[in-house]
Amino acid sequence: MQNWNRTSLLTGALAGITAALLSMGANTQSSLAIVLYAASALPILIAGLGWGNAAAFGGIVVAGGAAVALVSPYFALLIVVVTLVPAGWLSHLSNLARPADELGGPEGSLAWYPLSDILVHLAGLVTAGMIIVGYIVGYDSSVSGIMVDMVIDAVKAQEPLYNPDAAAIAQLKSIFTLALPLVQGAIWVLMLFSAYYLATRIVQLSGKALRPREDIPSSLRMNRNAIFVFLAGLTLTFFGGAPAVVGALVCGTFGAGFLLSGFASFHFRTRGKSWRLPVLWIAYLSVFIFTIPAFFFLLTGLTDTRRAIALTPTGKN
Repeated sequence: MQNWNRTSLLTGALAGITAALLSMGANTQSSLAIVLYAASALPILIAGLGWGNAAAFGGIVVAGGAAVALVSPYFALLIVVVTLVPAGWLSHLSNLARPADELGGPEGSLAWYPLSDILVHLAGLVTAGMIIVGYIVGYDSSVSGIMVDMVIDAVKAQEPLYNPDAAAIAQLKSIFTLALPLVQGAIWVLMLFSAYYLATRIVQLSGKALRPREDIPSSLRMNRNAIFVFLAGLTLTFFGGAPAVVGALVCGTFGAGFLLSGFASFHFRTRGKSWRLPVLWIAYLSVFIFTIPAFFFLLTGLTDTRRAIALTPTGKN
C-alpha cells in the first residue's frame, strides 16, 4: 500500500507538471490556446482515472503551485478552478461504484456512477468556475461592449464608409453580452468532455482503468433534472444585468450537455443502418459550418433523458 501511495503521488506530480506546461504553452500559442488549455485537463484525468484520487489531487496541487510560481496567482486560479478541479472531480466520480443490489440490481455486481450524472456535474462545475473567475476579474457587460467596439473599429479601418447607427450598435452589444458567456460555457463543456473521453480510452488501453468501457451512444444522456436547471438559466436571461449573464452561461454549459446527449442518441438510433456513416459526417459538418442544425440535436437531448447505470461482476474489480 505504501508503494502504491508513493506511485500515485509521483504520478500525480508528473501529471501536474505536464498540466502546468500545457497551460503555460497556451499563453504563447494564441492560435492553439483553447486546445492547450483543455488539453491540460488530460494529465489530471489520466492520473485520477488510473491511479485514484491521491494522484488527481496531487496533480492539481502541483499544477497550481507551478502556475503561481511561474506566471501569477490569477493564472493559477483560472486553470485550477475552470480546468483542473473539474478534471479531478470527473475522475473521482468515474471511479465511484457500489453493490448493485443496493439499487435493486443483481447480486454479485457493481453499479458505477451514471455517465448522465457525470455530465451534469461537468456542466455545473464549468458554470461555477466561470462565475468565480468572472467575479474575481470583474467581468461585466462592458467587456462584451468593448469587444464589439474593437470589431467595429477594425471594420472601419478597412471600410471607411462603414458607419452603423447607434441603435444597431447598442442592439449588437446586448446580443453579444449574452452570446459570449453562452458560447464560452458551451465550448468549454464540449472540450472538457472530449478530454474526459480521450482519457478514459487511454487508461483503458493501458490496463489501469477501474471503470468498465461503456457504450457511449446508449448510455450518454442527461439527467432529466438538468432540464429544470436549463430552463432556470433561460429564465434568468430575461432579467438583464448580471443575472442575464449567469443565465446565458447556464444555458451554454447545460445546453452543451444536452447537445452531447443528442449526438449520442443520434449515433444510437442510426446504429446498424447502411447509410449511417455518411449521415453522421453530414450531421457533424452541418453543425460545425452552419451551427443552426445544432438546435435539432439539442432538442433531441432535451427529449431523451435518462440514467443508464453500467454493471460489472464484482470479481472483475
